Amino acid sequence: MKKLAYRSAGALSGMAGGFLSGLIFKQVWKLVAGKDDAPEATSKQYGWSEVLIAAAVQGAIFGVVKAAIDRASAESFHSMSEK
Repeated sequence: MKKLAYRSAGALSGMAGGFLSGLIFKQVWKLVAGKDDAPEATSKQYGWSEVLIAAAVQGAIFGVVKAAIDRASAESFHSMSEK
């Protein structure tokens, strides 16, 4: 039962993390590039370097947010299960 609860919480926190990292990336991209939208890989108006830099920044932000949420939810779950 605890494993199912942990997985359910993990799924919900994963969705929240994806949403949050998307919001953070949009704000970071606006600050760094001065543009509202990040380049899409299929768009012809952007070069390779801009597309790859945007993807790397987005991946780094997603990784940090995911790790932070996973760590916080694991600590919360463990502290609740000890009580």
